[in-house]
Amino acid sequence: MITPPFLQKGDTIAIVSTARKNIEDNLKPTIDLLAGWGLNVKLGKTIGLDYYQLAGTDDQRAVDFQEQMDNPNIKAIWCVRGGYGTVKIIDKLDFTKFKQNPKWIIGFSDVTVLHSHLNRMGIESLHATMPVAIPRATDEAKNSLCAALFNDKLEYTLDCDALNHIGAAKGELVGGNLSILYSLLGSQSAVECTDKILFIEDLDEYLYHVDRMMMNLKRNGCLSGLKGIIVGAMTEMKDNEIPWGRNALEIIEDTVKGLNIPIIYNFPAGHIRDNRALIFGRKVSLEVNAEHSKVIFE
Repeated sequence: MITPPFLQKGDTIAIVSTARKNIEDNLKPTIDLLAGWGLNVKLGKTIGLDYYQLAGTDDQRAVDFQEQMDNPNIKAIWCVRGGYGTVKIIDKLDFTKFKQNPKWIIGFSDVTVLHSHLNRMGIESLHATMPVAIPRATDEAKNSLCAALFNDKLEYTLDCDALNHIGAAKGELVGGNLSILYSLLGSQSAVECTDKILFIEDLDEYLYHVDRMMMNLKRNGCLSGLKGIIVGAMTEMKDNEIPWGRNALEIIEDTVKGLNIPIIYNFPAGHIRDNRALIFGRKVSLEVNAEHSKVIFE
């Protein structure tokens, strides 16, 4: 895997939207945070654009992202928010120059489209909190993002969860939002899971749909070749009038319980305030025992 250059003080981060619009005047806390880290900010042309739900047309969003990828003065691109729409521009992007001079792509949720696409290209990316979430993000979430960008040590030690599967493994970390991973199967951006450690999280899904998505991953062979699984936050799940009978974590456990691999549940990442940074494409060590679990990035 190719690791983009880590940031240094004086570098510039571009903030853009690949999906939902951001028309509010809400980025000062993020700009102040980055200034405190010694970084400059360039707001992309999509910030403030209003095209129904989206931050401009597909072409406008693609052009803005392309400009930031090709601009040698931009050292990282931070997607302002998720929603939906990144998949509508991914095939409009030309990664030729980016492959020659990669930079950090940062975000989560709908940005999973970019994470998965970049992983197929052999380039690391950063699953982390986004600019609109900075005012409510925990210090741990913000500090982990800073550590990842500046090449400080990144590792997590967590209390044991009752659903955890004990074991140890090493492998490349892939994944992201479960709904997006599910939607990408069969495309050139589909997640590759063989010998990998898979991270998943999601928001605002019906419980039966969580089951459907997990079954699709299973039937596509995405689970059988894994070395480990990290399950993040499954936030604000919904049920039908007739209950499904399992919560989201229990649904996931039903699907993976036959796998003889370490599994961590309730990892602090996803649509929560404490959204810790994860480097996709990086090899990690997974250690799970009866007392705690560890995720250590090489």
